[in-house]
Amino acid sequence: MLTAAVRAAVVVMLLLLICSACQAHLSSTFYANTCPNALSTIRTSIRSAIARERRMAASLIRLHFHDCFVQGCDASILLDNSPSITSEKFVLQNNNSARGYEVIDQAKSAVEKVCPGVVSCADILAVAARDASEYVGGPSWTVKLGRRDSTSASASLASSQLPRFTDSLQSLIDLFERKGLSARDMVALSGSHTIGQAQCVTFRDRIYSNGSDIDAGFASTRRRNCPATFPNGNGNLAPVDLVTPNSFDNNYFKNLLQKKGLLQSDQVLFSGGSTDNIVTEYSRNPSTFSSDFASAMIKMGDIDPLTGPAGIIRRICSAVN
Repeated sequence: MLTAAVRAAVVVMLLLLICSACQAHLSSTFYANTCPNALSTIRTSIRSAIARERRMAASLIRLHFHDCFVQGCDASILLDNSPSITSEKFVLQNNNSARGYEVIDQAKSAVEKVCPGVVSCADILAVAARDASEYVGGPSWTVKLGRRDSTSASASLASSQLPRFTDSLQSLIDLFERKGLSARDMVALSGSHTIGQAQCVTFRDRIYSNGSDIDAGFASTRRRNCPATFPNGNGNLAPVDLVTPNSFDNNYFKNLLQKKGLLQSDQVLFSGGSTDNIVTEYSRNPSTFSSDFASAMIKMGDIDPLTGPAGIIRRICSAVN
């Protein structure tokens, strides 16, 4: 009898483990039964926001990226300060820079009206990034779903694990590799800067450096809206890609070949180092860049998600229930 009882207990444990593994699996059809209109509802909201402000597409892609690199893709970046939470929003890499929070809030509100308490903020971030890319002519991809939301944030991890505009090539490679992303993934993801804008404070040193790694004419043009003296004009915006700033294409990489990378962390991708060949390839083959970008976004969306019984489904993305 004892042997039979032990066997039964083992079977139960195995079933529980199998069930847990199923819960932990992200799936593109995760909401097919519980909220079949989730994706279309999110898409309508995201498209409306980008139609109002084209720049929002880049902001939403970046918001998903900055979420996934800190504690995994768990919407921790959306949490505001509270007695128990120190928000990630105010670290150097996010403060007055990361944006689009209100767009995610609007999408969440729309989804809550359709199926309350079902769709996570983390999944909305992932879907919003895909919809943003597609809307401005970039690649689309199938988003895996089933992430849950964190009940905590980490300003200290955000400060140490998000890239900085002054990072060296090796620092960037190491940072991405720690998240399971290759140097090729890193270069592909950097290509999203093709639709981004940057503040003067992030590229001032580069355009006034008179360095050998920046085109003199390009630097002169960028100085017009970025005064040399700190903090004058710190927040003045400039498109990272001057040629086609509102279209998702491979001009970002063509610019790097001409030493016209706006940020130092852009130009290091083509500076005589190990990623030069990848930049050259993407500059010549837009379809390869597009395909690699989509693949890298899927990989990034897989970074340490909370699934199954872990985490929660926040009712409001900026606060724990």
